[in-house]
Amino acid sequence: MPPASVDDGGSLDDYRITSAVEISTLLKRLIDSGVALNLSTPSGAALSSTLWAMDTQRAALTFSADANAPQLQALAESNEAMVVGYLDSIKVKFDVRGMMLVHSGKNASISCGMPAEIFRFQRRDCFRVRPLLRSEPLARFRHPVLADVQLSLRVLDVSIGGCALLLPHDAPTLEPGVLLGSVELDLDADTHIVVPLHLHHLSSMAVEGHGLKLGCEFHKASNESLRVLQRYIDQTQKKRRMMALD
Repeated sequence: MPPASVDDGGSLDDYRITSAVEISTLLKRLIDSGVALNLSTPSGAALSSTLWAMDTQRAALTFSADANAPQLQALAESNEAMVVGYLDSIKVKFDVRGMMLVHSGKNASISCGMPAEIFRFQRRDCFRVRPLLRSEPLARFRHPVLADVQLSLRVLDVSIGGCALLLPHDAPTLEPGVLLGSVELDLDADTHIVVPLHLHHLSSMAVEGHGLKLGCEFHKASNESLRVLQRYIDQTQKKRRMMALD
């Protein structure tokens, strides 16, 4: 499984980190920040986790895990997995091997070897706008695992490349890496599109009673949808400037 994709732009060598000191420093930042990481295998098993510990003497990493996660066993039995996470505007990718599932009471963790290299990408700079307060933009789609569950999530912000959604604390969870097909985006009375979304990451936030912020990228959006989105972004930005002058 290749550790990263040239879709991020440029040659992979431009983003490759092989220095043991730099790798340890970056991994420690992931531990200290507690950011959500997506672990995925070539067979399609995926798990949301955090990097819990690093042992440089043993060259080992430990990831936290939900003991009840349905994909946990399949992921632990795989020989390799790709890890993807975000540190502010930086996307981090690396491979891990030799995974072993460790149970401790009701808790579980995944132990594996440290990566020999890490890829560090600067995320694309897309202008994002927050919808106006008087509008109630929503994203409607069927849950990818629970077929009988229809979700209607508030849109927190939107750019030409993706959007952020608010998942309430009492809603069924979603795993990073999943592709959400046929998502209906109702941004205002004049802006409605249907586009697949690729869920990249989740982060905790306190908005209207705690929930998770879902960072999503538009997947193969049509040219017409992109034109509609660009018009919405331009109009929203213009309205905000006018409101600031009042």
